[in-house]
Formats: sequence, structure tokens, C-alpha cells
Amino acid sequence: MAAIEKSGGSVRVLAQNDDRKEVSFYLQGAAIKDAEVAPVAQLSKVAYLHLGRTSVTDAGLAHLRGLADLEQLHLEGTKITDKGLAHLKDLKKLSYLNLYNTAVTDAGLAQLTGLTNLKSLYLWQTKVSENGIQKLKAALPNVQVIGGMDLEAKPAGASEKKEDKKDPEKKDPA
Repeated sequence: MAAIEKSGGSVRVLAQNDDRKEVSFYLQGAAIKDAEVAPVAQLSKVAYLHLGRTSVTDAGLAHLRGLADLEQLHLEGTKITDKGLAHLKDLKKLSYLNLYNTAVTDAGLAQLTGLTNLKSLYLWQTKVSENGIQKLKAALPNVQVIGGMDLEAKPAGASEKKEDKKDPEKKDPA
């Protein structure tokens, strides 16, 4: 824990009767690189890990392989790619994964299909396609994908058209 705190991260126990841990580097930004993530692997019962908006890369994710109790992982705004997601495939308790603003593609999503507890997946500003999302949903029917192709802005005038129903009581002005 000392190495994590020395680098500006924090480790806290979730509750008095719950010895699982939350590790956060959230406020440290670019100062946090792969080396600062390594000490996390030495902790037991890490349930929540916040690495969002840091300089963590695929190599840093290798340190997460043994975090069997990890439930929530924030990777938004990091430098990870599809290659890094391979390190997450054994995190069977993972239920929340934030990949917002990363270089992840459909190939990366394919590596998540074994995460059967995954319920929430954030994909805004990634390189995934609608096809990749549909394949993931076929493998993980309970996953809710937030962002990605389904939330892209529609072009002007592409909104749903309402049927023009005429009131039978009104006369046509013609």
C-alpha cells in the first residue's frame, strides 16, 4: 500500500464489515504510468480500481491479471488498446468496465466474451462498430453497452418521422 500511496494513489477498505479494497489513481492523471500500477498486484481483495485519465498502457494492464475479486475497472482516457484487454479475460467477477476514449476496436471486444458477470460497458469515443457491439451482446446478453455506435448523433433531419394524422372533424383547407 505504501508504494501506491507514495505515487499519489489511494487504497481504502470499502466498509467496516467488508475488507475488499478500492484503489484509485483517478486524481493523479498522466503522472501515473505502468510502473505505478505494479504494486496493485500485491494487494488482495481489490474490488474497485480507478485508472481513468492516467498514462497506463497495455503493459500496465498485465499487472491486473491476478485481481480475482475485481468488480469495477475504470480505464477511460487511458492509452490502452485491444492488446491490453487480453489481460482482463480472467477477471471473472468484473461487472463494470469503462473504456471511454480509448483505442479499443471490435477485436478488443471479442476478448471480453468470457466475462460473464459483465453488466455495464462504456464505449463512448472508441473504435468499435455496431457489428462488434452486436457480437458482444450475443455472447453476453446481460451486458448493457453505454455509448458506442448506438448513441452517435443523428444527422439533421434524421429524427423519427411522426405520422401526419388528420383530424376527421377538420376540413382540408384546399
